[in-house]
Amino acid sequence: MKKLVMLAIASQLIMISAQSQIQNGNLLVGGDIANFSLGLNEGGEFNLRIDPKLAYFVSNNLALGGYLTFGLETSKGAGKNIDYGIGLLGRYYLGTETNVVRNSRFFFEGNAGIEGNNPASGENTNGLGLGIGPGWAYFITNNVGLEALLKYRGIVGFGERATTSNLELAVGFQIYLPSAQLRKRMEENKKPL
Repeated sequence: MKKLVMLAIASQLIMISAQSQIQNGNLLVGGDIANFSLGLNEGGEFNLRIDPKLAYFVSNNLALGGYLTFGLETSKGAGKNIDYGIGLLGRYYLGTETNVVRNSRFFFEGNAGIEGNNPASGENTNGLGLGIGPGWAYFITNNVGLEALLKYRGIVGFGERATTSNLELAVGFQIYLPSAQLRKRMEENKKPL
């Protein structure tokens, strides 16, 4: 009986800690990787897109912040395709009743900013970048989450082509920092030795 009670208490503590990452006042720091490929044949191509993110939880389950994006595609003799972007993002985590696996949450992410798609040959597009899509975060510890994100990305603007769009699957790694603990560590670092 004693073991059963201890197991129940431990499971409740795990559930509480899994929800504490996405509370008001916390920070989200991390990024996503998408379109990764490395050709191993002679003249093979290299393709990678990274999206670092920083957001602040303005309320429970809702984070607002910014993102950068950089993509590079290159192959021998074909030149370099470069994607870039900077802007604002928002992320909303769905309630605990939508969990598929314990210590996980579904979320929706949207972004808007200045982005560009500039291939070595072909039509480029630079202008307003928009993105939206669902994701899933699995919290491997109290402050670290692994993510999968399926996102529609589009650019509307100017250049040789007025619009460009794609649907991409990205994997991510996020760190959730409790802001009270972060402030405490910063104050401790300011103290003279």
